[in-house]
Order: sequence, then C-alpha cells, then structure tokens
Amino acid sequence: MEGTIRYPDSSSVVVGVDGSDSARAAVMWAAAEAVRRDRPLHIVYGADTDARIIYLSAESVEQVRHAGRVLLDETVEAVRAEFPSVHVTTEFSRSDPVTALHRAAALHGTIVVGNRGRGGFGSLMLGSVGLKTAAGAKTPVIVVRGAEEAIEAGVVVVGVRDEHDLECAQYAAGEAELRKASLRLLHVWNMLQSVGDVVTMLDNIEDVVNEQVEKLRAVTEQIRYEHPDLTVQADAEKSVSVAGVLVEASHHADLLVMGGRRSPGYIGPTLGRVTHTLVHHAHCPVLLVPRHRQELRSES
Repeated sequence: MEGTIRYPDSSSVVVGVDGSDSARAAVMWAAAEAVRRDRPLHIVYGADTDARIIYLSAESVEQVRHAGRVLLDETVEAVRAEFPSVHVTTEFSRSDPVTALHRAAALHGTIVVGNRGRGGFGSLMLGSVGLKTAAGAKTPVIVVRGAEEAIEAGVVVVGVRDEHDLECAQYAAGEAELRKASLRLLHVWNMLQSVGDVVTMLDNIEDVVNEQVEKLRAVTEQIRYEHPDLTVQADAEKSVSVAGVLVEASHHADLLVMGGRRSPGYIGPTLGRVTHTLVHHAHCPVLLVPRHRQELRSES
C-alpha cells in the first residue's frame, strides 16, 4: 500500500484512519454515506514519514508502514462486514494526514473527519487534523458529530446569512433529497452585532426586521422553485448568539450545513467563529461547503 494502490474515484467519499475510536466511527459513518451517495469509499492513512524521515531510522519507517498497512486492512474488513456493497479503495500516504486527505479528495470528493483527535481533549473538541482539514479544504468536509445521540430527525438544517449563501442552500437541498428529508433554512441575526449601529438600528427596527426577512425570503423562493417536491421550512430568528441557535437546531437535525466564509481580516485558511463553534459543539454531523466552489468548478 505504498502510495495509492487504486486511485480513488474523483467523487469518492474520503476518510482518514489513525487508530482512534473517533476515526473508526468516522469511517463507518463515511461508509454509510458512500452507500447513500452510491460513491466509492477511499480510506487514507497519512503516515507523515516524508516530514520525519531525517529523524527516523529505516527500521522505524518500516514499522510505521507495517502498522499503517495493518490498520488499513483491518478497517476495510470492518467496513465490508457491515457494508458489503460499498466499493473500497485504500491509500498509505507518506504525507501528513491533512495533505493526504486534501489530495485524495482532489476537486470533487467529499472528506469525512471524526469529531476529535487522539490527544484526548474530550468529546467536544475537534482534533487539529480535523480543524486543518476543514479550514483548508476545497471540497465539502463533513465533521461526524453526535454519533452517540443520533436520531432520525428527517431534517437537514442549513444556515443562511444572505443571498450569497444560495449555493450552500442549493447544496443542502440536494443533501435533503438524498436523505429523503425536509430542509430547514435558518437565518439568525444579531441586532447588537455592531455596537456603532445600535442607535440607528433601534430607530429603524421595523426596516431592520424586514431586511433580515427579505434575505431569507429570496433564498427560500429560489430553493422552492428549484426543488418543488422538497418540503422547505424557513425561519428567521433574532439572538445574541448565532452559534447558539444553530447548535440548538442541530439537536433536531440529521445534518447541519454551513457555507464557508472568512472575514477579510483573516490571514490564510481559517474557520469563522460560528463555524468553529459548530464543529466543536453541534449535536449532529456538520457539513462545511467551501465558499469558492463556483471558482473550483470553473477551473475543472
């Protein structure tokens, strides 16, 4: 399994393994997702031996390779025992896990990561590999959360900020149809978000409310037009905590979808504050859709 034995399909569901319970749960969730999407499952082990080669003896490198191969083989056996119909490919990569996952997903794959790393920081914390994978991804990333409390809610929730989230809402509509679920578009606005605008906003509160409702209405109408058979619910809520409302909504969802958007002041790939909170605290899997998917499609 040195390098890629069988190249993944460009639209594979890609998941990494590292021997942790969280990664194993993510693999099994990814396998179920591959079956649902009728896509291959590609399992990656990122050994990171290239970066550490000068510090490792030849014997140590071989031990890492052997352990990685064994883990991949055992994982494939477990997946096929539960999901015999799924087509599985594997990859032992000498690169670090984040690079290996991004490369395997290319421009069209979907990456699945577990909700915690091997460091043992507790059930609420997403591991550093998961964070870096989600922050730097050019394809959708699903953070598997809430496996212990999973329910069949029959609802996909998508956070909608304004018309720029239409593509994310369209993606979420496709996910809802795939799951035979309804779609809930949730717009949360914070009246006190900008202290400098408080006085003006209070003087024109009715206009502010209408503006927030209009942002949601435009997206909702387009989704209903494109998906006439999909049950679509649209809610606008006012709260001092956007993340708090979305986390609460995740209690009653099979999947929470968020579009990526970084504030202009950030340097390099990063997750916004709301998204960062969701991948740590949501009660269901969180699907992150990169904000530059239009550009990616034009490049491909």
